[in-house]
Amino acid sequence: MATQIVMDQTGDTRHEFDPENAEALARAEQRFRELTGAGFTAAYRTGPGEVTRIKSFDPTAHETLFYPRLVGG
Repeated sequence: MATQIVMDQTGDTRHEFDPENAEALARAEQRFRELTGAGFTAAYRTGPGEVTRIKSFDPTAHETLFYPRLVGG
């Protein structure tokens, strides 16, 4: 199972999907495009305490985190 974690003002929402299932994979890719299109940053864990920002859907990523743009004040 792979997981997409979406952070927002209400906390986080987790979307699990089976990357071997073509329909689930298509939904996950669509979610990726919608979130990044709405301004979310996408990143995946590369090691303990390390993340890498990604700009395109990676079907091999075990866990992808989406977080909104940070706004300074």
